[in-house]
Amino acid sequence: MIDWGKVFGEALGYQEFLAKYGSEAERGKWAAIHDRVGLTEDQKGVIGGFVRKMPVLCLAGTWCGDCVYQCPILDHIGAANPSAIEIRYLDRDALPEVSDLLRINDGRRVPTVVFLSEDFFEVARFGDRTLSRYRKLATDQLGPSCPTGLVPPPDDELACVTSEWVDQFERAHLILRLSGRLREKHGD
Repeated sequence: MIDWGKVFGEALGYQEFLAKYGSEAERGKWAAIHDRVGLTEDQKGVIGGFVRKMPVLCLAGTWCGDCVYQCPILDHIGAANPSAIEIRYLDRDALPEVSDLLRINDGRRVPTVVFLSEDFFEVARFGDRTLSRYRKLATDQLGPSCPTGLVPPPDDELACVTSEWVDQFERAHLILRLSGRLREKHGD
């Protein structure tokens, strides 16, 4: 059984992750997307209403086009309620045992997110792409391909993916909020 608290403790904040693992060019790609991400007032309201502490671990790679596209969204979500959400990033290759545990379709796919309870029990997992992103790729591609992050997504596509990530965070928070164990612990 994996000790998620230990893994979370070894993971890095957004900027620290980029500084340690990203080249200047990669950091530039991430920054360009980060500057374009925006949460709606409704999304900020949903996230701002979270009351349970929710550590979130994101397995990622600075070189990964899907991470370039989605991890800045996660950073904005965490910044919308830092008292409840703490997101840390772990390089896909830093702890192979974690990458192996989080395999999707027998691949080390990134980004993969693990939502945790305040006492580091796994609540939910989600990755590597949202449904709207898969639909878009299915429409655009005729064979295997890996996005490079070189071509930024259109604003409407970015907004849709952002909305889907907000939904995943809300789902995990509701699991925590409705947990009998945690409700008893917090008296609510």
